[in-house]
Parts: sequence; structure tokens; C-alpha cells
Amino acid sequence: ISAQYPHLSVRDIEMATRQMLDYLSDALAEGERIEIRGFGSFSMHVRPAKQGRNPKTGEPVLVPEKRVPHFKPGKELREQVDYPEAVAGGKA
Repeated sequence: ISAQYPHLSVRDIEMATRQMLDYLSDALAEGERIEIRGFGSFSMHVRPAKQGRNPKTGEPVLVPEKRVPHFKPGKELREQVDYPEAVAGGKA
């Protein structure tokens, strides 16, 4: 990015990126859905509790419910990944 925009310092780019990622992380932690048009959306999914097995002893253990981040790519991103040459200036 700094090569394309020489008026921006690497430090400013890193700080802006960090702030954006912190904001997205906080929003997800609060259960919000985040959509970046043309790219995709982030949301939280819940994996229900399940019966697991201790690999050392083989005895059953309860694996608790877990919240995990989920990403769903948008149509434009899916198309660009599937057919990069079809996108204007596609760099494959």
C-alpha cells in the first residue's frame, strides 16, 4: 500500500489497519454481523456442546458450546477467485 500511496507512511497504514481490525473484532465479540460489500460478511456461529473423547485415555468428555467467527464471501469475491481473468485487470 505504501508503494502505491507514497504520501502515507508505513506507520500510519499499520495504525489504520490495526484500528479497523480491532473495531471488527470488537463488533464480532458483541455478536454483530459485519458486511463489506463486494467482499463478504463476518458473523458469529455457535457450535453446540458435544460428546468428545480424550485421545490419551479414550474416555468420553463433554466438549462445551463454543462461539466461532464465520466468513461468507460475497458474490464478487467468489467470482474473482473462481475466474480471475474475467475481472478487469485480473492478476492471476
